[in-house]
Amino acid sequence: MRFLATALAALLASAPAPDVCEALNVTVSPGPTVQYSEGDNATLYCHISQKRKTDNLLAVRWVFAASPTQEYLMIKMTKFGSVQYYGNYTHHFYKQRLHLLKEKHGTMYKFLILSLQQTDQGHYICKVQEIGKHRNKWTAWSNGTAATEIRVISSKSDGDPSFKKNHEAWKFFEDLYVYAVFVCSIGIISVLLFTLVILCQSLLNRRRSTVKHYLVKCPQNSSGETVTSVTSMSPLQPKKVKKKKEKLEQPPAIPAKAPIANNFPKPKLLKPQRKLILSLVYLSVFQ
Repeated sequence: MRFLATALAALLASAPAPDVCEALNVTVSPGPTVQYSEGDNATLYCHISQKRKTDNLLAVRWVFAASPTQEYLMIKMTKFGSVQYYGNYTHHFYKQRLHLLKEKHGTMYKFLILSLQQTDQGHYICKVQEIGKHRNKWTAWSNGTAATEIRVISSKSDGDPSFKKNHEAWKFFEDLYVYAVFVCSIGIISVLLFTLVILCQSLLNRRRSTVKHYLVKCPQNSSGETVTSVTSMSPLQPKKVKKKKEKLEQPPAIPAKAPIANNFPKPKLLKPQRKLILSLVYLSVFQ
């Protein structure tokens, strides 16, 4: 009996570990195809059932497949519940957009994709692995896989004629706005330059201390002419002490000339007496 017991124990100890089988039932919702608009948030659920042991743990992976031949591991939740990112998805940009959460006591996992883009379009595969302890070692007991397809609809549809018209109209207004801003900026710059030139000229004129001359009328001299004097308004010249004006001696008055009459009396002409003169001449000749 002891021999049989030891032999049985040796056989059990030398027995290989249990093979991994496809015992897990995994489904992804919504599926098999779901459409979202560009900029929306997508939510995918991975449902898991038919575990071989209730005490076993689950490791969940989400894989992105842009084509059937290209698959990229995005995110993974380990059997202990920690989330890990892989590949290009380790960047901070993707960490803010991708989130994996556990719900319903480990039977459903929620995968969030924020702010969908055109590059996010493709197939998303949920791969689940059941892990349990065997001889104090963690061993995979079963696997499960399910997938769904996400289609991202662009908000700027190039085939829509109404979109083309609106795009052309917006482009025209954008060009008009840019032109108006350009013209206004040139006007503002020209005004600023003009004011700057004026300020510079005023400063230069103040520094040059230009002298301005003014003509001032003085009293008439003896000949009756008006004499002008020159005064300086320069701020740099010292002020002259005002002298008392001396009284000017007035010249003697010029006597006025006698008035000359303009109308002269016309001389009286005697009438010619031809007959008397001839008779007198004749008598004087013959006497």
